[in-house]
Amino acid sequence: MPKIKIDAHKLLEKIRVQKPVIHHLTNWVTIYDCANVVKVLGASPVMAHAQEEVAQMAKIASALVLNIGTLTVGFVEAMKTAAKSANEKGIPVVLDACGVGATQLRDKKCFELLDETKIDIIKGNSSEIARVAGEKVRTKGVDATRVEKNLIEIARNLSKRRKCTVVITGKEDIVADTGEIYIINNGHPMMANIVGTGCMATSVIGTFAAVEPDLALAAACGLVCFEIAAECAAKSASGPGTFKEKMFDYLFHLDKNTINRMQKVERV
Repeated sequence: MPKIKIDAHKLLEKIRVQKPVIHHLTNWVTIYDCANVVKVLGASPVMAHAQEEVAQMAKIASALVLNIGTLTVGFVEAMKTAAKSANEKGIPVVLDACGVGATQLRDKKCFELLDETKIDIIKGNSSEIARVAGEKVRTKGVDATRVEKNLIEIARNLSKRRKCTVVITGKEDIVADTGEIYIINNGHPMMANIVGTGCMATSVIGTFAAVEPDLALAAACGLVCFEIAAECAAKSASGPGTFKEKMFDYLFHLDKNTINRMQKVERV
């Protein structure tokens, strides 16, 4: 697969200048970190969950991020309301399929969101996305389990069927839409030692999607920036706690030269 360079810094600068509002209905475990990572990028996070206001809040946002990590039936109904409002406005809707494949309720509610609203980007780990694609796999809580089939083909086929961008995160990230497939090889194993890096990645993708209509490119650029910051942080972190602090700092200070020098992107 040919190695390529993508202009992730250009989109990062657009975020810093435009400061888009990113509306979240997200995981209660990681909500603070999701808000922080959006703010660090230069955007404006809002974490509004009430059924009575989500439609109005989505109307003032530039992207909507949904995460079913701590779902309830009522919470998912609020997600549907927000997504339909976002669909009417024409802003991108990102769904983190957190824990899909673990329980019947989680599967059912994920498919309701996909069938009843327009989801523009579906993001998850290998087993979550495989389950969304119809494979008979199980997810270990919110952790990925082994998927025997070709993940690139799973992402490609799901993207075609759902007419959306599909993101599979892992040791290497796969970003697929009906035209392009990117493989991102940035990141660091330390990311697996703190709760919330997956949720934060979804928020980062939503933030980049707010300023770039090519959603596959937006997702790839977002992951490149987030994961380069993680690589930089790991060099001087003494453990998971300092790693997260330094990751935010490096993301805040990320510059064009660092992005261009460190990015590891391939096109299928």
